Amino acid sequence: MKIRTLKLREAHKPSPGYGAANGSSFCSILWDQQARHLVTASSSDSGISIHDALLPSTTPKILRHHRDGVTALALSPNSTCLASGSIDNSVKLYKFPGGEFETNITRFTLPIRALAFNQSGSMLAAAGDDDGIKLINTVDGSIARVLKGHKGSVTGLAFDPMGEYLASIDSMGTVLFWELQSGTILHTLKGVAPSTGLDTSLVNILSWSPDGEMLAVPGLKNDVVMYDRDTAEKVFTLRGDHLLPLCFLSWSPNGKYMATSGLDRQVLIWDVLKKQDIDRQKFEDRICCMAWKPVGNTLAVVDVSGKYGLWESVIPSSMKSPTDDIPQSLKKSNGLMLFEEEGQEPCSSGSLGDLGEDSVGESGPPSRKRIRKRSEFDEDDPAENTLDGFGLLPRRMAPKRAHYSAREHLDKGSNEELRSTAMSVRSKMQEAFQPGVTPVQPGKRRFLCYNMLGTITTMEYDGYSHIEIDFHDTSRGPRVPAMTDHFGFTMACLNENGSVFANPCKGDKNMSTLMYRPFSSWANNSEWSMRFEGEEVKVVALGVHWVAAITSLNYLRIFTEGGLQKHILSLDGPAVTASGSKNQLAVVTHASSCLPSSDQVLEFQVFDIRNGTRPSRGRLPLSPGSHLIWFGFSEEGLLSSYDSKGVLRVFTSQYGGSWLPLFSANKTKKSDENYWVVGLNASKLFCIVCKSPEVFPQVMPKPILTLLDLSFPLASSDLGADVLENEFILNNLHLFQIQKRIEESSSDDSRDTTELDDEAFSTEAAQDRCILRLIASCCNSDKLVRATELVKLLTLEKSMKGAIKLVTALKLPNLADRFNNILEERMLNETKGMPETAGVAVSQGSGSARNGTASEVQSEPSCIKSSSTTLSAPRFFKKVVNRGDQKGRNDHNLQTAREVQPEVASSGGSTELRTATAAGTQELNGTSNPFLKSSSNGPTKETTSQRPPSNPFKKSAK
Repeated sequence: MKIRTLKLREAHKPSPGYGAANGSSFCSILWDQQARHLVTASSSDSGISIHDALLPSTTPKILRHHRDGVTALALSPNSTCLASGSIDNSVKLYKFPGGEFETNITRFTLPIRALAFNQSGSMLAAAGDDDGIKLINTVDGSIARVLKGHKGSVTGLAFDPMGEYLASIDSMGTVLFWELQSGTILHTLKGVAPSTGLDTSLVNILSWSPDGEMLAVPGLKNDVVMYDRDTAEKVFTLRGDHLLPLCFLSWSPNGKYMATSGLDRQVLIWDVLKKQDIDRQKFEDRICCMAWKPVGNTLAVVDVSGKYGLWESVIPSSMKSPTDDIPQSLKKSNGLMLFEEEGQEPCSSGSLGDLGEDSVGESGPPSRKRIRKRSEFDEDDPAENTLDGFGLLPRRMAPKRAHYSAREHLDKGSNEELRSTAMSVRSKMQEAFQPGVTPVQPGKRRFLCYNMLGTITTMEYDGYSHIEIDFHDTSRGPRVPAMTDHFGFTMACLNENGSVFANPCKGDKNMSTLMYRPFSSWANNSEWSMRFEGEEVKVVALGVHWVAAITSLNYLRIFTEGGLQKHILSLDGPAVTASGSKNQLAVVTHASSCLPSSDQVLEFQVFDIRNGTRPSRGRLPLSPGSHLIWFGFSEEGLLSSYDSKGVLRVFTSQYGGSWLPLFSANKTKKSDENYWVVGLNASKLFCIVCKSPEVFPQVMPKPILTLLDLSFPLASSDLGADVLENEFILNNLHLFQIQKRIEESSSDDSRDTTELDDEAFSTEAAQDRCILRLIASCCNSDKLVRATELVKLLTLEKSMKGAIKLVTALKLPNLADRFNNILEERMLNETKGMPETAGVAVSQGSGSARNGTASEVQSEPSCIKSSSTTLSAPRFFKKVVNRGDQKGRNDHNLQTAREVQPEVASSGGSTELRTATAAGTQELNGTSNPFLKSSSNGPTKETTSQRPPSNPFKKSAK
């Protein structure tokens, strides 16, 4: 058995004055419908915690309205109303997720133990140590009916998803099936579940399957027993390796799996159809409550000491997800809108009022006003009976007919379902974010900006904030004094010239503000600010001599460094994020509402601020089910993005503009790590490693940057040379970017391209080394066709000759002959197109590789073309350079020759292969290397390169 390494976070502290005698408490946990919040409570704590599921390290919102420990929680199906029950005998309602207290909906004379909403949210069932289950009309707060029949404390309640039955269980192990229409008991199952005795941290629980066909109840043999919904007959059991009685069970959203926890501190995951457990974990303490995440593959757990955590990837990826094929009855949103959405005022019809019972910290006039209702049951006869009069229950019908009635009801409300789905999809659209910003943490300093240049941090005090700017390399940036912030800035951006700050609007009097502070200026008072009336800044960006801000009205506002309002553009959709580099500004917006799969539909645009053009535009790719968490430019100016699934993509102009996946965190990070991206360069990703469940760094202690190698998500090759293949693709990408920069520089005659030429030469030499090692691997794996394709991609002539010697030493005469033919054909084709005057040549394919001596121009062809039409190789080049530059290149190529042999040897090849590789690299390492200086005082011409190389497998003519 595996001991669960899941890290649990403390949500509630146990108190000796609460809970069972052993100090354990019964704790509750549940998700909201959108999986954005987790709610926890404990019988040893009077507070209810609402956690941000996306930012678990942030301080949760605490609701303290009970006088004693909270023993039960329930959330309405549409996640607008939260109900809580307590040892103080009261049941309270709150708006959700805001947490505003609404009313004391009812009161008992003894502690509450169980709460449950029906499928429409129109009824709340409450029970506990008192005699009777109260059915409360959530529309006006009235008690619709009291169900009496249990002889012990009621610890579990569950409404049938079809709305016909209520199931209840007590501490003595008795289960009752109630018919809601008449309030009568249909079936009584005595002693079918374990007796919990006086231990209040242990409760009996029961749960309907999502399709409503079965009721799951803990059995007497440490198992789970399934009962038929209509006959209450035993259907089957789930019996596994629980050593002690069960204390909680939970169905997955689609009903295909079940999670059970026992007194033996084990949690088992079951495949219900196969009736077998598929995974099990043991925890340090007893898990007393669990909740499946409505979207994804996660199980939330909380133990008796008040610690909670998220069990990711509960179901193996080879099996169906727990949220696939959810029954249609659960997808339909036919419930009451108990409270208006957060941020809106209550509707004119009123809200639930206080029923005259006191609450800690609240008081208000009694009110019976009816809350706005969205329900199909309004058409029922209000005079039939008390429950039906409020439209709470369906009419009585034969049990088997209920399934067909439910389907008809779904069809009847299909239009409303579509509207509800559309609203839900729109609500899932990603909010705007500033790259490099961390969330607000009360009492702690946080980052307003963290990039490759430096950081901007802030800490809130009473009425103002203290802002500090620091550079990673103090020699690059000036020393910037600290700043007192009276605006409450929430985002910032930093470059070599200055910093920009912005804050959202805070009421009518505190408008959104944008402020720019240059680090140096020839004029006094060079700092400037802008205020926005009726709109607020969402994202800011900086470049060379410009500042950009995107507002809530979808305006892109561009300012000069001095504060001149230069351009105002309307964007196509709500902004998500933006980033700037030199003259380029990249903006990400929503292209449309989310897809039915909840995938974001984003679009990016790149603006050239200096020239007033838009060179690039298109869709921004994301991993399925992910959202964008970082966006920016690499140090080389490549636009890059990083999503919540850990995939880094870089935009290139290849294939008309494409995003290349350069990194996947799933292949490198540990299960308890999260990567917070800072930036990247040509070969490394710069990030901060955060220990799960943390997803962003703290300012103190100072975070350490981690460098990760960029690596394409390659398929598992039969060659077994994934590292070499990744290096090969990366080198091609770098050569393409260098060539693009050379072409851009060639249009400006005043710009010197010597550095770019040298960079291209070095990259081409490195690529040739990589190709030679790949050829060696191909020969070792008998992949001769692939080796032939690779030799056509070699750039340097000496590399071609080295490849010929390699396969010759490996005793592959046919392959050596083919390599010779390829070299002869390339040289012949280039001879035909040789220019009359040799000079500097620029490559059309990969840059500016050179071949020849340094002192004089050779009479041999300056370029050698490839004979392949599908895999065209770069040409051979020579360039006149001075003796100092040549010496550096001689040293570089000598090092190249020395590296090839040991690198191939380390790849696991045979002794014969390593010997052949040494022979293949002799051309680069020997005296005939044209890049090595002659021992004579004058320049030396190489004459062997003017004729095709000899074939070692042909007899010499004598």
